[in-house]
Amino acid sequence: MDLNLLGLFIAVAETGSFSEAARRLGLPKSSVSRGVASLEAAVGAQLLHRTTRHVSLSTAGTALYERAAPLLASLKEAVGTLPEREEAPSGELRLTAPHDMGATFLPEVVARFTARYPAVRVDCRLTNRNVDLVAEGFDLALRASGTKLADSSLMVRRLGTLDVQLFASPMYLARRGTPRSPEELAQHELVVFRGLKYLRELEKHARVLGDDMLFLREAAKAGAGIAVLPTFLAQADVTSGQLVRVLPRYAQPSTSLVMLYPRTQHVPRKVSAFRDFLLEFLKGRPLSASPPSGG
Repeated sequence: MDLNLLGLFIAVAETGSFSEAARRLGLPKSSVSRGVASLEAAVGAQLLHRTTRHVSLSTAGTALYERAAPLLASLKEAVGTLPEREEAPSGELRLTAPHDMGATFLPEVVARFTARYPAVRVDCRLTNRNVDLVAEGFDLALRASGTKLADSSLMVRRLGTLDVQLFASPMYLARRGTPRSPEELAQHELVVFRGLKYLRELEKHARVLGDDMLFLREAAKAGAGIAVLPTFLAQADVTSGQLVRVLPRYAQPSTSLVMLYPRTQHVPRKVSAFRDFLLEFLKGRPLSASPPSGG
């Protein structure tokens, strides 16, 4: 017997309502109703009497509830004693992130996290593709995302804002001049990340396109043109003088730094610990901070 379906039935029995049971469980009412119907089909008996205003237990439903509710409560109590529920996180944490995060703030986050939690081993895979976390066995992913999450099997936690600005090398600006208005960008070589909806207009005028922010940053430093980059990635180069912020008042649409992890009834302690640690880290080092204009 499916314990999830049994849990739905017990919630309806205890609240006397599909709507109240759905609110208790954080599920759509339709999911609760279908689940109970599936359980009735599985046991071959009607468990609930339904009217437009009231739900009550049938004889079979009463018998099942009286036997199953204590057993399910005992099972939940037993699960609560498993090592995963202990305070200190442990085990291997498999995470994936884009190359630009792996080349900037993420190594320090991992180093500090593993120092605080020595029982955790971190396996970090850097890639710019959207990894299927469930199919490929990852615990979490860090991504820059300006759109809603389509995969309902994942939880999403917004960690902060990623500002995006325009940057160019001093050699490019000396050769081509510095644009004074957004309209002048059409007369310049642009270096743009391919396929982002909010950069679609700039992409039309791009001289260099790429799917890796590190490549785009290095192309801008080499004088390829004016690049659209997240400020956290360009900040060190602005400080060193290798990049200059262009049109500082012309802000690009910001995007969000998000953490994704598989949707489960209990988030593993190692995942919640990393989530909370990263939030704490970013409070002291906001990734949305804009670098100086450089000139």
